[in-house]
Amino acid sequence: MTENSRKILKVLRGETVSPPPVWLMRQAGRYLPEYRKVRAAAGSFLDLCYTPDFAVEVTLQPIRRYGFDAAILFSDILVIPDALKRNVRFEEGHGPRMDPIAAEDIAGLDTLDVLDHLKPVFETVQRLRIELPAETALLGFCGAPWTVATYMIAGHGTPDQAPARLFAYKHPKEFERLLATLAEISADYLVAQIDAGADAVQIFDSWAGVLGETEFQRYAVEPVRRMIESVRARRPQARIIAFAKGAGVLLKSYRQGTGADAIGLDWSVPLSFAAELQKDGPIQGNLDPMRVVAGSKALEDGIDAVLQALTNGPLIFNLGHGITPQADPENVSRLVARVRGQAT
Repeated sequence: MTENSRKILKVLRGETVSPPPVWLMRQAGRYLPEYRKVRAAAGSFLDLCYTPDFAVEVTLQPIRRYGFDAAILFSDILVIPDALKRNVRFEEGHGPRMDPIAAEDIAGLDTLDVLDHLKPVFETVQRLRIELPAETALLGFCGAPWTVATYMIAGHGTPDQAPARLFAYKHPKEFERLLATLAEISADYLVAQIDAGADAVQIFDSWAGVLGETEFQRYAVEPVRRMIESVRARRPQARIIAFAKGAGVLLKSYRQGTGADAIGLDWSVPLSFAAELQKDGPIQGNLDPMRVVAGSKALEDGIDAVLQALTNGPLIFNLGHGITPQADPENVSRLVARVRGQAT
């Protein structure tokens, strides 16, 4: 099987594929017992991300179990600030932590050795492309500049990202410089993943939904547009998915503004609106992850609704955000079977 026959790449070229290809955000993770074993052996979460033996294994686990149409590199969006020497660590029960960046620190960020720091990630991608089945697409990814910046400014995640929003208002020039720096190195990071063997890449803007209309254009659309233009200038064949969680009606202009091949939709996007967005190109999504936890009729009805509304156009079936640790692995099997028409 050639690269051109991988189903997700067909969709990203604008084709309608039936049944639609399926993968799940965070498909390698804590809901799988085999993942938890490797996670315990790895030690720290960053050791899991930076050790190719571990990262390859956990990326392949859901492919072996479910036969998804794509594997997504196991890593984290915060490897970029880690490579920028922001003292990133993952604390049990608290999530990611790092040294908060001050306005006066931004000009002095050391970007010279970022790709060297991330070489283990590229080794993981190379090994995955060799070990994956020929029909399985390999997705790389990174965080969008806005979302990565929110963590760098607060030093941790916050419910509405008020620290980053306030920082942007008080220090607009420094904030724009931070976004520009992140856009440049993130584009380099994606190019390196593509060169290592990724078939396509996804840009995660997990906190885009907290931005107002003007700020969304400046902080979510523009940096991602620059990233995509930079990637395509060097790798014209690159296929790129952009996921702006919570963007709502602003998604109407998001694809055009960024130039992404496909846009990911969170579960709050009405299916009628998703169908309108699909008229302009491929979409990805958007089953509520809680339906995978609930199982039974809730799962079946949610899957059927997405399929009924969106399979007349280019669709990659996915969740509206990452699968949660509470999900029953058997419900994921049921999801894949139902999407592929093997269940009633």
